[in-house]
Amino acid sequence: MLEPVKNNWRVLLLIVVVVAASIALFAPQFGPDTAPGEDDADARQGLTNLQYGLDLAGGTRIRAPLLGHTATGVEFAGDNPTSVAANVAAELDGVSTRDVNAQRLAEDGGDVEVTDADVTETEFRHAMDASGYAYGSVRAGVTEETRSAAQRVIQGKINEAGLSGGSVQQVQSITGEYFMLVEVPGEGRQDVIDLLEERGTVQIDIAYPDSDAEDGLGVEEEVLIQEDFENIGTASRDEGDQPYVPVSVVNEAPDGEQSPAERFQDAVVDRGVATSSGGARCTYMQDPVGETSEPCLLLVVDGEVVNAFGMDDGLAQSMVSGTWADTGNFRLTTTSFEDAQEISINLRAGALPAELDIAGEGTSSFISPTQGENFRLYSAITGIFAIFAVAGMVFLRYREPKVALPMIVTALAEVYALLGFAALVGYPIELAVIAGFIAVVGTGVDDLVIIADEVMSEGDVNSRKVFDSRFRRAFWVIGAAAATTIIAMSPLMVLSLGDLSGFAIFTILGVLIGVLITRPAYGDILRRLLTVR
Repeated sequence: MLEPVKNNWRVLLLIVVVVAASIALFAPQFGPDTAPGEDDADARQGLTNLQYGLDLAGGTRIRAPLLGHTATGVEFAGDNPTSVAANVAAELDGVSTRDVNAQRLAEDGGDVEVTDADVTETEFRHAMDASGYAYGSVRAGVTEETRSAAQRVIQGKINEAGLSGGSVQQVQSITGEYFMLVEVPGEGRQDVIDLLEERGTVQIDIAYPDSDAEDGLGVEEEVLIQEDFENIGTASRDEGDQPYVPVSVVNEAPDGEQSPAERFQDAVVDRGVATSSGGARCTYMQDPVGETSEPCLLLVVDGEVVNAFGMDDGLAQSMVSGTWADTGNFRLTTTSFEDAQEISINLRAGALPAELDIAGEGTSSFISPTQGENFRLYSAITGIFAIFAVAGMVFLRYREPKVALPMIVTALAEVYALLGFAALVGYPIELAVIAGFIAVVGTGVDDLVIIADEVMSEGDVNSRKVFDSRFRRAFWVIGAAAATTIIAMSPLMVLSLGDLSGFAIFTILGVLIGVLITRPAYGDILRRLLTVR
């Protein structure tokens, strides 16, 4: 019982890999995650769990840089990064400290960046000079940390919006500039741009009558900021059809400090939004500026007021009594359900640390679903033609089914395993990936031909000992060729080169599967078919 398993374990391993690939390809449990309002069948793009990328499914591709400027080689002069950022921001008109970041890279200095799109390079240089910090140079663009944060936020926006299959990555041009590359299959160009072009900052301000203010209206800004919200719900409607987003405000803080919930509670009481007799009745959206008779809470998205509201009497009394901060539950009401959905997405995904320059240096393209379907058809035809071409050449070369047929089946098993891997990890199938599959078939069959030629080069194989000796010689050649391919493809895999990364990843993976699984399995099959003892 153990002897057949011992002699054929490589073939058994290949069978296990094929079965595992089948499960990954067809089992619903390994299908793509469903978006809100979508069932499992809708999430699957066909009969399999394969996810098609932009080329094969249609959709939108956007490539844009993040706006900002970075000063490098900054000497902090003993100040901590927070102080450096605050001092530089103070020299820029209308720029918040949230738009200036400083990070220490060495004991004596680091980088300072400004992510406000309205700040020019000249203004930033003047601010750096005025703040007294020496620096090496100023370049357009943001730091690597900001790009990585933006990548996470954009991916979060895509996921929260239910755009299944969407991806975002950093790519670098030949001239060294960095871009964010966003691909969303099956979605229109304008819908994706609308999702990405806003930074997505959400905050609560308080507007209140102030006779000392120029227009009679005072505003206390950033009473609640994006980081103060937690347990963010989805957009909903109340009994009166009013759109809202249920949220909780963080109610914990280090010892000796106020929590965001306590800070907000004190602010609404101090400004008269909440009183012991009840809550304010806000008319901010109807009255001209300066004629608001009662204080209002302002819901501000990307610097624009999207709604203003007062406060329910019960909520106001809990604020005055100081009990509301224990839970921090709150509703952000909006004037439209679309605004509520946008706010929910922004709060869940976070705010972009810098603005995407889609209208300026950015580029966008759209592939229609019909064109993507045609690409899938042409890719399938190309793959079938390649298989038949390879099979025909192999049969012409050997004219022995027992040598050629296992060769074709083994090569196809290799591609099938790659498809299973793509389905398992949810990697989108693009034209570049399909090119990788074809390259794997070509290199795989080349290796199998080397094995067959080496084994049969000196006539019939009568013993397994002779077969194993010849197979080992062939395998050394195959191993050296595989190592060369992996080394050559590795730069394409790790560099930010867009679709070429997918080509390199699947070519390298196919080579590894071939060397470790399919080539040895083919050797076992040949040994069983060609040897008699």
